[in-house]
Amino acid sequence: MEKVITISREFGSGGRELGMKLAEKLGIPFYDKELISLSAEESDLSEEAFLHYDEHIPTLQESLKQHVYSPFSSLYEVSVSDQIFLAQSRVIRKLAEQGPCIIVGRCADRVLENSLNLFIYAKMENRLKRMNSLSTGVAPELMESKIREVDKKRKDYYQYYTGNEWGKAQNYHLCLESGVAGVDGCLSAVMAYLEFVH
Repeated sequence: MEKVITISREFGSGGRELGMKLAEKLGIPFYDKELISLSAEESDLSEEAFLHYDEHIPTLQESLKQHVYSPFSSLYEVSVSDQIFLAQSRVIRKLAEQGPCIIVGRCADRVLENSLNLFIYAKMENRLKRMNSLSTGVAPELMESKIREVDKKRKDYYQYYTGNEWGKAQNYHLCLESGVAGVDGCLSAVMAYLEFVH
């Protein structure tokens, strides 16, 4: 496999687990949260800032707070969210230059021009079952609203930074529903697909 594989995923669909299993099977590096510390090293921002603003878009209130109207106004400054997106984009491109790897989230499918892009999704009932079986610290009765909140955040972030629609099949090479076949079934499907990718 000569390409970088990017994985976009609905929260609770198993996209991260699929990425880890795929990386192990292909013998290539896997990056998800690791991008935060790598990006912090690349920039003047702390890792805490990256954690706070991870997949976060600037709100109008944050934008207004930042601007003081004078000839040397901070109007021309880049928001922390934008700085973080740019730093992560630089790191994603550097990792891609080093060779094949798997990158989860952070608009990597749009940051890179020649990657193989996957989208993993599942019905809410399957995602609830999966998330409630894990030690997430979120009460089962609150899990659905947490899933919807994270999905909305990801969708807004993707739209804001790429201008594309998150989860729309035409934006990816392969979309997989993990609720039917499970993560291992998705892994088999991706491996079969990769046999035909040049």
